[in-house]
Amino acid sequence: MSDAEISSDAIAKLNKANDEIRKQMSKIIVGQDEVLDQLLIALFSRGHCLLEGVPGLAKTLMISTLSECLSMSFSRIQFTPDLMPADITGTDVLQENRDTGVREFRFIEGPLFHNVVLADEINRTPPKTQAALLEAMQERQVTVGQTRHQLKAPFFVLATQNPIEQEGTYALPEAQQDRFMFKVFVNYPSFSEEKQIALQTTMTQDAIIEPVLSGEEIIDLQETVRQVPVTDHVAEYALALVRQTRVNEPGVPDFINDWLSWGAGPRAVQYLLLGGKAKALLSGRTHVSTEDIAAMAHPVLRHRIVTNFSAESEGITADRVIDRLIEETPSREGELTSDPRLQKIFAA
Repeated sequence: MSDAEISSDAIAKLNKANDEIRKQMSKIIVGQDEVLDQLLIALFSRGHCLLEGVPGLAKTLMISTLSECLSMSFSRIQFTPDLMPADITGTDVLQENRDTGVREFRFIEGPLFHNVVLADEINRTPPKTQAALLEAMQERQVTVGQTRHQLKAPFFVLATQNPIEQEGTYALPEAQQDRFMFKVFVNYPSFSEEKQIALQTTMTQDAIIEPVLSGEEIIDLQETVRQVPVTDHVAEYALALVRQTRVNEPGVPDFINDWLSWGAGPRAVQYLLLGGKAKALLSGRTHVSTEDIAAMAHPVLRHRIVTNFSAESEGITADRVIDRLIEETPSREGELTSDPRLQKIFAA
């Protein structure tokens, strides 16, 4: 697809889909514009999304409403401490063939075999069941026994979790978190939004959500996003942000070595570029800017960097580290490549 084609038909189609989904969701969801932006960017980028917030902020309602806007199959998994891996992947059961009388194993699909999967309160279940999602999220397949079962495309996992500090939660392992394109914080609504929520939810509601996109249309939009070109300078800027998070590597800032115990891996660069491409198209552009990459830095990096005890004792969060990283990384092409410290990053 050429730039001319992207700038006319594809951009219009993507933005129309984005506007229609937001219009339908506004019938149910009040505010949370930034959360919706990141959810839709993840959808168009073929990435999974993890939403974190205290109970009662409509995380589950937001995801289920989004699923109603899509003409695809949907399943909701309520994660609990007694949930087993086979409960989500499916299992082989022994059945008797009525015609031959022979007993044979037959695979019964679990709730993962849907296009949109809501993993509700994913950190309420032990790591063994959390890990059952790994293969499905990354390879779009499930292995039961010796047989691999392919999942239908598109496949989109939207998970919710309560803050880790709350009682009865199991922190997601780093490998599990890395499978999510974004980690999105869902915050409390503003005064006016909460007033509207209170009035709206205590009256009779008959809002009807109309489907906007089919699975085939989403796949087409996802392919369009991947065809957006990225210049070497923008790719180098994304690489600079990610590689500077790797502790004790050449060219890494002192505050990173002081505050982090672990940095981001290669998936972070991939998702920064994909998110930047989707954001550019949604802004009506066929090229990605460093501003697009910087806008994606927080949801992409916050769950891929691990702060150490020193940072926690000072009240330094992952978002604070990312803020400073963006501030100290030059975005202009000449400044980026001529910075002596960053030259060590590029030469590594």
